[in-house]
Amino acid sequence: MKVAFQGELGAYSESAVYSFFGQDTKVKPCESFGEVFENVKTGKVNYGVVPIENSIEGSVNRTYDLFLEYDLKVCGEIIIRISHCLIAHKGATIDSIQTVYSHPQALAQCRKFLEQHNLKAISTFDTAGSVKMIKEKNMMDSAAIASQRAAEIYDMTILEKEVEDVKNNSTRFFVLDKQDSPYSGSDKTSIIFATKSIPGALYKILGEFADRKINLTKIESRPTKQTPWEYHFYLDFEGHRTEKQCQQALESIKDKTLFVKILGSYKAAKKPNFNF
Repeated sequence: MKVAFQGELGAYSESAVYSFFGQDTKVKPCESFGEVFENVKTGKVNYGVVPIENSIEGSVNRTYDLFLEYDLKVCGEIIIRISHCLIAHKGATIDSIQTVYSHPQALAQCRKFLEQHNLKAISTFDTAGSVKMIKEKNMMDSAAIASQRAAEIYDMTILEKEVEDVKNNSTRFFVLDKQDSPYSGSDKTSIIFATKSIPGALYKILGEFADRKINLTKIESRPTKQTPWEYHFYLDFEGHRTEKQCQQALESIKDKTLFVKILGSYKAAKKPNFNF
């Protein structure tokens, strides 16, 4: 079995793969989220793992957009704690560092730390990839924000651990497949829909879930990118799409929406324990 993820070895997405599938899983690093989706679509890998939201910085918008481009399903959910390290060349000190590279989400999660030390932040495509870059380019006055494992993989020094602004920092990941998962008794379902442009359209749709006592766990809007100021809505709710009340809710919103796409049902992930 092979699982694709975005980033270099040592990325947090790789840790999410091992958390879900086990340490012996073969992984395929990809440069972009789109490449992960494409690898699953074409069968080059069995599954893909992509981040969907962070507890501090919110949703990963590119992942949401790709669900409209690809006909893939969510078959699993992973939540892992994110603990960032400031990583540099051996012999470096915080005082010798001028620039810090990392993924935009990681930099945002460490904003206070960077400001306190007057460090210039530059965005890259990946956390672990930033460590690899400053090593290969011998960037002695630069550091990266990434995982402890990334420092170990690339034989670099950790200048400081837990540099994130909020310690209960976690990221939620989706597992991609061509089909979703069977009923487990502790499930969630994710859908995408667009509303008609009439008063109360969204209210009436959400009411179908409320009337059946279905708990909504997340709602997110994203521009359609086709018509200005029109939006797609991404909704997560408790329950499996095959359960009676969920089937009824999904059926009832069809005539209240322009379209509905069921991304899949999957076993809800356990939230990580934060012991500080």
